[in-house]
Amino acid sequence: MKKLFFKSIAKINKIILPSFTKKRLDLAKASKIQLAIIGWRSFVTLNSLD
Repeated sequence: MKKLFFKSIAKINKIILPSFTKKRLDLAKASKIQLAIIGWRSFVTLNSLD
C-alpha cells in the first residue's frame, strides 16, 4: 500500500516538478526552494523503490 502510494506520487512529481539535473543546476548555487524540491523528489523516489 505504501509503495503504491509513493509510486503514484513519483509519477505526479515527474509531470509537475522541474528536473534540475536536465538543467545542470549547481547544488552550491541552488536556492532554498530548489533544494527543498530536490529533497522531496529524492524522499519520494527512495520510498517508492523500498
